Amino acid sequence: MKVNVINLKGEKIEEVELNNNIFGIKPNEEVLKQYIRVYMSNQRQGTSSVKNRSEVSGGGKKPWAQKHTGRARQGSIRSPIWVHGGVAHGPKPKDWRLCISKNVKELAFKSILSQRMSEKKIMVLDKVKFDKPSTKKFAEAFKKLKVSGSSILVWLKKDEDFLKSVRNIKEITLVNASTLGAFDVIKAKNVLFMKDAVLSIEERYKHEAK
Repeated sequence: MKVNVINLKGEKIEEVELNNNIFGIKPNEEVLKQYIRVYMSNQRQGTSSVKNRSEVSGGGKKPWAQKHTGRARQGSIRSPIWVHGGVAHGPKPKDWRLCISKNVKELAFKSILSQRMSEKKIMVLDKVKFDKPSTKKFAEAFKKLKVSGSSILVWLKKDEDFLKSVRNIKEITLVNASTLGAFDVIKAKNVLFMKDAVLSIEERYKHEAK
């Protein structure tokens, strides 16, 4: 498929041809659901922890005799039924990580890229060059693109002046092409690719797309 490459004025500069097997497949919703479930589970730290009766300090002495006191028998003041006692069946550190195959991960990535493309939520931008960092200048130019909602801007080659101009804009999240994943695209309503960045994505998946 052919996609327009535009400048910050919203003007068409040229066209770039993208691989249909990466940006034009039928989105697999079940794979996307599986990917999101695995991704979210893998974000859990699993560090919640409480002390059980054996870990709470104190309680080594039996509170009172077993018999002939008229009270219910007790073995420790750190029993879960006592105030300041241990916690019964409380959370302990746990590994929540799930595994997903490379093929499924790639299919999820291609599915969400294709979905955003079909929704016309993907733009390819021509190289942007600033003489010095200027958030105001980029924000004014960004309005001309008529993009609404949260966006990610995918870049490849580091340009400090450009990155500093973009990073303080609330609606935009900067993502390097080398680390771009399906969840980055899922979270954003719009995906803005720098031209060299989208071509690097093509290069990364061209073998799998054949």
